[in-house]
Amino acid sequence: MKQLLQNIKNGKTIVEDVPVPTPREGQALVKISASLVSAGTERMVVEFAEKSYLGKARSRPDLVRQTLDKAKREGVMPTVQAVFNRLDQPMALGYSSAGTIVALGKNMQGFKVGQRVACAGGGYATHAEYNVVPRNLLTPLPKNVDFESATFTTLGAIALHGFRLAEPQLGENVAVIGLGLLGLLTIQMASAAGCNVLGIDLDPKRIKLASALGLQAVSRSQAESAAVAFTLRHAQGGAANRGFDSIIICADTPSNDPVELAGLIARDRAKVVATGAVGLNIPRKIYYEKELAFINSRSYGPGRYDSNYEENGVDYPIGYIRWTEGRNFQAVVDLLSSRKLKVESLISHRFPIEDGVQAYEVITGKKKEPFLGVLLTYPERKTKEERNVVFPSIVRGQSSIVKLGVLGAGLFANSTLLPVLKNNKDFQLVGIASSGGLHAQHSGKKFGFQYATSSEDEIINDPKVNTVAILTRHDSHADLVVKALKAGKHVFVEKPLAITSNQLSVISKQLKTNNQSLLTVGFNRRFSPLAQSLKSQISNLQEPKYLHYRVNAGYIPLNHWTQDEALGGGRIIGEACHFIDMLTFLVGATPVSVTAHALPNGGKYREDNVSMTFTFPDGSLGVVDYLANGDKSMPKERLEVFCEGMIAVLDDYVSLTTVKDGKKKEERGAQDKGWKAEMAAFAKAIKGGGEAPIPYEQLVGVTQSTFAVVESIRTGNKINI
Repeated sequence: MKQLLQNIKNGKTIVEDVPVPTPREGQALVKISASLVSAGTERMVVEFAEKSYLGKARSRPDLVRQTLDKAKREGVMPTVQAVFNRLDQPMALGYSSAGTIVALGKNMQGFKVGQRVACAGGGYATHAEYNVVPRNLLTPLPKNVDFESATFTTLGAIALHGFRLAEPQLGENVAVIGLGLLGLLTIQMASAAGCNVLGIDLDPKRIKLASALGLQAVSRSQAESAAVAFTLRHAQGGAANRGFDSIIICADTPSNDPVELAGLIARDRAKVVATGAVGLNIPRKIYYEKELAFINSRSYGPGRYDSNYEENGVDYPIGYIRWTEGRNFQAVVDLLSSRKLKVESLISHRFPIEDGVQAYEVITGKKKEPFLGVLLTYPERKTKEERNVVFPSIVRGQSSIVKLGVLGAGLFANSTLLPVLKNNKDFQLVGIASSGGLHAQHSGKKFGFQYATSSEDEIINDPKVNTVAILTRHDSHADLVVKALKAGKHVFVEKPLAITSNQLSVISKQLKTNNQSLLTVGFNRRFSPLAQSLKSQISNLQEPKYLHYRVNAGYIPLNHWTQDEALGGGRIIGEACHFIDMLTFLVGATPVSVTAHALPNGGKYREDNVSMTFTFPDGSLGVVDYLANGDKSMPKERLEVFCEGMIAVLDDYVSLTTVKDGKKKEERGAQDKGWKAEMAAFAKAIKGGGEAPIPYEQLVGVTQSTFAVVESIRTGNKINI
């Protein structure tokens, strides 16, 4: 399918062939007929992308500070590579489209194939021939609402939410400053609600367009005098001018003028709502004297930025939240259906998706022509829904024994693992999958895969693939491991191996019945050069060891998917497994018990400030202090080992210092956490038919240990593993 993409690194806007995405549970696959280009949000993205690296840095000083901190911790070159990898990720443009459902994932009651819908949401309602859209971001369309009109649903919800925040009443006076698309939608809604509405804009053409819709509008130069006359005319019972009850700012300008004008034309204790991106230096004198309320409107309404609502389909009870974003979408569609909201005259340009780049030349001013509503259209094609994109020129590594299919093409895959695999001649890169298709297409082309797809089953069942790498979200790891092993594939899975004991049990049973395929987990640290050196220096020591691993993990917000037990397993299961594995590697056995304590969460944390004490079969003790409450500018990891008069300190995989009998030895180099060595060991095991690089009892035991840690935190008890 064709999709419009923005490359943030080089600033190019392009139309690419991308695999048709595959709908997951709670999603529909929609064949798109039209989509609306946002002259605000999307223009800002494109203009940012077109800036030089210096320009990007100047516009985002917060990210520059994070980058400098990372360079101090991990070195300049790894940081530069990480930044370039992040910038190189393609961005799907668009957030408002309309089309017809052609396929449904599970749990999509109320929707059916063939149903016409409006689609919303960044990353979902993109400029592409097909979109996968969650249920709460889909709105059914009546027969009398065409697809082009329906593309205004999302922008209409932004206008409607801003209008609702002003809380206007029937017969009140409402001013709308800025008559672009957002303003022209808002002014019509205010009129439909029975308000007396005056529009204000700098552009005579937009004033004329508002008049053609039967609404009153004036220029900025006339605004103050017109406001007085307007409110006098609509004053009740002959009362003197009192100003506007509500002022809704829909302008898109860095100027502070709209905010100042709103204060001048407002009545005492009026409400000012900003739905557009404007200067926000609120003039104290006028806002203080009138005691004005100022509200910055946030997108489509309640539910926006809540992944539980948007991605998981969990609605808010109507008795508590009347107007969610989804109900706002439906209200806009109802206004379109009743003809109280008219959008046909707001469309200034139409481009077929193949010419989508021209749309951005219009909204960024490169074509120097006036515009308002810019639509992309999607001509009917007779081609089938192709979930694969083939790169026929790729012939690298045809003689390799490890024929690899990759599931997942996110940031971790692109920045960490795929560069390692690309440079290892033992791996033939066959296929790569991501459910949306876009990231698989980008990674497949960049790293030299033979094809990209949106179907995980395509990779697992491909006879050309004998090894599968699973780099997807944590909740999918266990099921994909079992499917791949059953298909007779060797499997590499990024940590964690599983996020529940039931999942781990199923994997363990499968390993017992599968003698031909190898399994390994992304416990990479044990393969790093300094970890290997440390192991060699303590392996002959006979006494039990004391190991202390301090992890400055850094804060992650509670709404991040890794903090969700059902999706990421939480941070102990999802990441602390790395450090438990490192202790296991050094001792040579998995823990037999654990006692764990966490700092109070205080509404900010979720069991991610934890001290864990493990006992091992030989009497060794291991402590992992996993902390989210520190400063990320400090190095992340420090491991200390005490045994038989020897002390070893491994600092962030950059240096290893050992002291024994008063003699100090130091090894130092660029940070290396073992990815290259682990994948080389995995390939060697596959080629040689030997044992898995990490013993299965350790893979299972470390994972069991993470479950035991969580249980110990919650019960306060020592847990035997």
